[in-house]
Amino acid sequence: MCTTCGCSNTQSAAVTDLDETVEGGAQARPESSSAGSAANAYRRVGEHPHAGVGGHSHSHSHSHSQRDDHEHEHGDVPHHHHEHEHEHSTSIDLERDILAKNQLLAERNRGWLAGRSILALNLMSSPGAGKTTLLERTIRDLGNAFPLTVIEGDQATLNDAERIRATGARVVQINTGTGCHLDAEMASRALTQLDPPLHSVVMIENVGNLVCPALFDLGEAAKVLILSVTEGEDKPIKYPHMFRACSLLLLNKIDLLPHLRFDVERCVAYAKRVNPQMEILQVSAQSGEGMDGWYGWLRTRATSIHA
Repeated sequence: MCTTCGCSNTQSAAVTDLDETVEGGAQARPESSSAGSAANAYRRVGEHPHAGVGGHSHSHSHSHSQRDDHEHEHGDVPHHHHEHEHEHSTSIDLERDILAKNQLLAERNRGWLAGRSILALNLMSSPGAGKTTLLERTIRDLGNAFPLTVIEGDQATLNDAERIRATGARVVQINTGTGCHLDAEMASRALTQLDPPLHSVVMIENVGNLVCPALFDLGEAAKVLILSVTEGEDKPIKYPHMFRACSLLLLNKIDLLPHLRFDVERCVAYAKRVNPQMEILQVSAQSGEGMDGWYGWLRTRATSIHA
């Protein structure tokens, strides 16, 4: 899981309110967090820092020789083996500590949202599956039904937040730096900045990733997974944890099916095998096909929260 390489460090995450600008443009102000400190401690123990986007740098200092590693003279066990076991145990403890702290913050977020009758949804997908396009169309089609605000998560840039802002919706951007997911502490900071109105809907667009975002509860009412038909029908069995974590699967870009070799029935069967309770809707955020089903699901969820 991603905490083993320290990418859960929220210290470098920046929250930017696009409605608040200063001379020269919007300014992001990174803030520190206890979760980030724990992750830093974890990195010092395991020495597995991120090398940057899309990769890991595994830095290990090996001053001992191969003979020292593999030959045990006179039956003695080298002390560095015990040190490795101790480091591994400490790493697991810190990993658990990070997730436990995240869960506590998520529950606080959930209580804060419930007290204001706000429906929060955590939208997840791989990069390019169509999350932002889906949000743009949803806001334009349902903006008069109930207030919709957005938290945008990306490693860098304000590009998607600017697209959301163009629809007229209020939006706050979280840039995670090297982080591959949002966590509850980032969501808390963003919710404070966003200040969504009572009886509204908050859409949280997570960082594009089919692994780590599933591990971190943000305090949302439900997780929604967007899968593009351009990705291949075997994604549910390749990334089962993500599919198990989500309540709804939106199979997006179905307008492209005539041009692809994508087996919808097989994809649905794989998804149901992994998560029998998952609801599945076929949509095209571009053409609008099937979007009424998504809107109906959203209205039902919003009504139950706002009642």
